[in-house]
Formats: sequence, structure tokens, C-alpha cells
Amino acid sequence: MSEQYAWKSYFVVQVDYQLWANDRMFATLGRLDAVVRLQELGLFFHSIHHTVDHLLLVNRLWFARLRGESGKVNFSQITYPDWNQLIEITQANLRDLQLWLEGCDDDFFESELTYLTSKGEHETMWVRDVLTHMMGHQIHHRGQISAVVTRLGYPALEMDYLYYKREMAAYRSQLAAIPAVTE
Repeated sequence: MSEQYAWKSYFVVQVDYQLWANDRMFATLGRLDAVVRLQELGLFFHSIHHTVDHLLLVNRLWFARLRGESGKVNFSQITYPDWNQLIEITQANLRDLQLWLEGCDDDFFESELTYLTSKGEHETMWVRDVLTHMMGHQIHHRGQISAVVTRLGYPALEMDYLYYKREMAAYRSQLAAIPAVTE
């Protein structure tokens, strides 16, 4: 069966994929000792914990920009030192983004976004390019974390979009097999 997406539904699905992939990543990272999550592991943001914190902050910043709000972010320090709180807020932020995108008009995805960069300069990008950047940024840093986790001796994380699509198709098949309730 062929699926065709408009920009809106495409990005709603992309956010759903980010949530799914994060769940898999967090399940593996939860097996690591907190000391390991906080230690210098050669990542751009040094530790796994700081890298996940960075993912949240970047998503928050872009989400604010998409809503026409401004914001400042300090990437040099961990904003959420409590690991469980960081996970909850990261996933809640993505769910909020997904719900917000569902409420946007189709025309929004064909519009341009003018925002203030972190250097204080005005810049304009297509909304669809901003959203593509947001999704790719998540994948990029999860990939870095996955490489570190593998180097630490844990199995490679299975977070590919293909696996997400297969799982969703299986889920839809299971739902379709449930007999309809008749009264």
C-alpha cells in the first residue's frame, strides 16, 4: 500500500517517529549507570546526559520560533540534571510539538519563518526546512549516542525509521483484526 503525505501529516509522523526512537534509546540508556551517562565520552556535548539535554533545548528553541516566540538557550551547561525528569520533559515537548503541528493549517507548512538567530541576526527559512532540520538534528545526536553506547559494549540501538514503519504497520494490522463491537 502506498502512502502519500501532505507536509502537515508528514511532519506529524516524523515527530511520532522521534518519540518512538527516543523510547528505544531511553530504554537502553536506562541500563547505564548515571556516572556513565554523565562522563566525558567524546561527544560534542561531552556526555550522553548533556547531549540529551541539548536535544530538548534545541527542540524547545525551534518550537518557540515556530510559534513566533523568541528564546535564549544556554547549551554550555546541563539544564535538567535529573535524568528521569529530562526524559519526561523531552518526550512531553515532542508530544506538544506533534499536537501543535496537527492544529496548524496546511498553509503554515508552505510559509516562511523569520526568526532571530542565537547570534542576534534575523534569518528566514521555509517552515518545512526548519522542521526537517529539527528531525534531522534528533537523528544526528541519537546516532552519536548510539555509537558511544555500542563502544561501551552494549548492542547497537535499533532506531531506524524502517523499523518504526514496520512496527506501526504491524500495530495497524493488529487493530484491524480486533472484532468490531456491536450492540
